[in-house]
Amino acid sequence: MSRAFTPKVVTANALIEGDVVYLTDDDRWTRDHAEAELIEDEAHAQIRLLKAEQQRNVVVGPYLADARRGAKGPEPVHFREGFRTRGPSNYPHGKQEAGHV
Repeated sequence: MSRAFTPKVVTANALIEGDVVYLTDDDRWTRDHAEAELIEDEAHAQIRLLKAEQQRNVVVGPYLADARRGAKGPEPVHFREGFRTRGPSNYPHGKQEAGHV
C-alpha cells in the first residue's frame, strides 16, 4: 500500500546568488518560506516541479519538500528544510544579517 501524499513546497537555489528560494502560487520565486505555494495534491505537485525544472536560467536543483500549513503560511516539516530557511550558518549574512532568522 502506498503512503498518503503529504503537502509540499517547490524549493531550489537561485542560480546567481545561490539563495534558497520557493515557488509561489503566482509563479514567482521568493526567499520567504511562508510565501511558498503549499501543494496538497500529488499531480499538481509534479506539474509545479516540472515548471520549476524548466527555469534553468533562474534556479538550480528544484525539488519537492515536505511542508505543513502554518499560521503565517507553509512551515517546514524536516530539520534540513528548517535549516535552509535560515540561510548559511558560517557567519551572519543574507537572511541572518537582515534579521529573518
